[in-house]
Amino acid sequence: MTDEKAFADVLNHYRHRIIEEREWLESLPPEQRMGHRDRILLEVGEEAANLLVDLIVGAGAKTIVELGTSFGYSTLFLANAAKRTGGKVYTYELAAEKQAYAKERLAEAGLADLVDWRLGDAVALLEGQPGPVDFVFIDLWKDLYIPCFETLYPRLADGAIVVADNMLFPEQSLPDAVAYRAAVRAKPDMEAVLLDIGNGLDIGCKIKSP
Repeated sequence: MTDEKAFADVLNHYRHRIIEEREWLESLPPEQRMGHRDRILLEVGEEAANLLVDLIVGAGAKTIVELGTSFGYSTLFLANAAKRTGGKVYTYELAAEKQAYAKERLAEAGLADLVDWRLGDAVALLEGQPGPVDFVFIDLWKDLYIPCFETLYPRLADGAIVVADNMLFPEQSLPDAVAYRAAVRAKPDMEAVLLDIGNGLDIGCKIKSP
């Protein structure tokens, strides 16, 4: 099986799961849906995922950090990008069952060797993150966005790109999203822009030293 075929097969697996889970969730009474959200694949979406790939490849990023592996949807894209840049993905997840599922999918895609799987509290584990870090994708519990960013900030390479998901949706996350964007923009060497792609992406870049 070619690398492209293996990637496509795993992506199709995710596509089918997304459709099935959305249909199941919509079959539930509205008041019950929120309680099941952590059990389903809340993916970043293909448009946003492909943008992540373009940013990584365009920047030639080699040390790539993902905060929130979940079921491995975005990890699939990040690892595929790392293969093109000769890089490595360090992905952090709190739930062992989600990490195990992600490992299986990435192995099927032939990309598991490009991933360093880290299980546990992301803020604590980030203290051991090798640097300098070239690319960061943040998509975990929203109250952890700022602590994770502040922990990683000293490890960012010049020109590093930091992307955060869920900046516009869901609505209950907006206070944390606003606070996160303010924290990024408070750094004198960070520039950032908010894009209406997927659930809203904030893309920050550490300005290169003169």
